[in-house]
Amino acid sequence: MFYVTYLHGHKTAYLDDYKHFDNHIVEIGTSQPWNKSKEYNSVKATDSLRTIHQNTKSIAYMIIHQDSIWFEEYYDGYSDSSRSNSFSMAKSMVSALLGKALETGQVKSINQKVIDFVPELTGPYADSLKLVDLVSMSSGMKWDESYYDPFSITTRLYFDNDIVGTLEQMPIDSPPGQSFNYKSGDTQVLGIALQRATNKTLSELLSEYFWKPMGAEHPAFWQVDSKKYGIEKAYCCVASNARDFARFGKLYLQHGKWNGASLLDSSYVQKSVVNTFPDSPQYGYGWWIGKYHEKDYFYMDGHLGQYVIVIPKDDLIIVRLGHGIDGKPRTDPSSAFNNFIDQAYVMLGDRIK
Repeated sequence: MFYVTYLHGHKTAYLDDYKHFDNHIVEIGTSQPWNKSKEYNSVKATDSLRTIHQNTKSIAYMIIHQDSIWFEEYYDGYSDSSRSNSFSMAKSMVSALLGKALETGQVKSINQKVIDFVPELTGPYADSLKLVDLVSMSSGMKWDESYYDPFSITTRLYFDNDIVGTLEQMPIDSPPGQSFNYKSGDTQVLGIALQRATNKTLSELLSEYFWKPMGAEHPAFWQVDSKKYGIEKAYCCVASNARDFARFGKLYLQHGKWNGASLLDSSYVQKSVVNTFPDSPQYGYGWWIGKYHEKDYFYMDGHLGQYVIVIPKDDLIIVRLGHGIDGKPRTDPSSAFNNFIDQAYVMLGDRIK
């Protein structure tokens, strides 16, 4: 851990740390390059946007309007093919994999008991835990979501070379399905369950069901605990680029369809981007949810400000990747997150009515 982080000048996981871990490759098929707008990069970034990028150390910013790249810029030596860590944006991908496992019948029901696949689960409520509790972040698991504490369970899961061996430290000690409580451990257990239900690695599933049919242009890397065990860090750590990450935004914007073909059941997509619990309107199934000036949006969200933001009403996808982010809540109008959206609208001007 100390070699990967502190000796490389970091206090937490960072964009390029995948190079120091074992990875599975998410293979590509026939690439489908994005369409480019006739106005591609004809409008310059606003001064405000440039300031935000500088202050938060962005590496990529992209605006996709009406299924075409309308604007993109890269910074700090990164390009449209540079890989960087998705962090928790991977949770949205794992949610999609659960939806596909339901479609194929490899998982009987979203209400199937997790212990059917992960008998190593511990805690007084382990027998009650369902897959839906994991994807909606309501497991009742004992967990410490701390990224900067070198002794937290989150940190151990990130650096340990035997993820299954950590399950004993993640007991289900409260009744599941009661309320939203964000825990990366939920997605990790879901990933283990999916791998066992399908007899395939998550990287193989991601490639087969999404990366290849969506025409990703570059292979991705997905960090695993070790070559020996080969369990993906399901809650994080797909290394790819802005253009290929954006494909998940397009897939969900189009209700699970891709070039007319159904890649993911539309009803599952719909449930993913609405809140599961009335008192937690910000989260669905692996996707975050909000409103921008009364317009509904949903988004993938990763540590240090990795975002794929989808605003369906305006057929708009905004991608931002970077080394850091401010500490303001997403709902704060002055936050960098909100300004990434604000400035996209400023740049698009009257192209969006």
